[in-house]
Amino acid sequence: MAFDPAFSSSYLVAFVMGLFSSMHCIGMCGSIIGTLTLSLSPEIRNNKKLLLPFVFNYNFGRITSYTIAGALVGVIEALLTMHLGQAHGHRTLQLLSAAIMAGAGLYIAGWFPRFAYIEKAGLHFWRKIEPYGRKLIPVKNRTQAYLFGMVWGWLPCGLVYAALTLAATAGEVSKSAMTMLAFGLGTLPAVMGVGIMTHVLTRLSRMQRFKQAIGLLMMVLALFAALPWLNPMAYTTTHIATH
Repeated sequence: MAFDPAFSSSYLVAFVMGLFSSMHCIGMCGSIIGTLTLSLSPEIRNNKKLLLPFVFNYNFGRITSYTIAGALVGVIEALLTMHLGQAHGHRTLQLLSAAIMAGAGLYIAGWFPRFAYIEKAGLHFWRKIEPYGRKLIPVKNRTQAYLFGMVWGWLPCGLVYAALTLAATAGEVSKSAMTMLAFGLGTLPAVMGVGIMTHVLTRLSRMQRFKQAIGLLMMVLALFAALPWLNPMAYTTTHIATH
């Protein structure tokens, strides 16, 4: 067994982070879905078969923005490693990503509420684009739902920022974008959930022990991000050739 220094579990970790963020998404993104739903005509709003494509397009737009943001941090990562050196720059980003992921885990567990202050980092940009989202209300077609989602994909969110720091360690712009795509797909159960799924997630979000377990698991992922050689998946089997 040998450690693979090029190993990256960013896709899997980002997807799991998206699932874990469901505890946060119910309150934040759920209210936005409610705004979208209430802006639709009653015949669409009261028919789940007609409503579902609008909700899907909203989420498709939101995840598109996550993917674009991932590509942007990939570019920033390339510039940073160019300045600091590939090894040193990547290691710096690994440690920063791990610290923010650990903070997100403590936040989900309810032990570090001040982590929410990280969301202020994107407030200036959000204030500039948020009016464009409001102009799309009421949503009248699926294209508007998609554009609405693209705007709201930039809503300041500490857990999205934690995923972005992970994406910055992916090593390539395309991989950074794919990392955020994986994160977005992980958030779908909470945001797309209708009926029983939403009910179950809401009940889980109120269980303190469940949130603490999720927070601890996030901190384990942060440890693996900081010390990748502790991750059992980072090892490959070496074969010795015999003649």
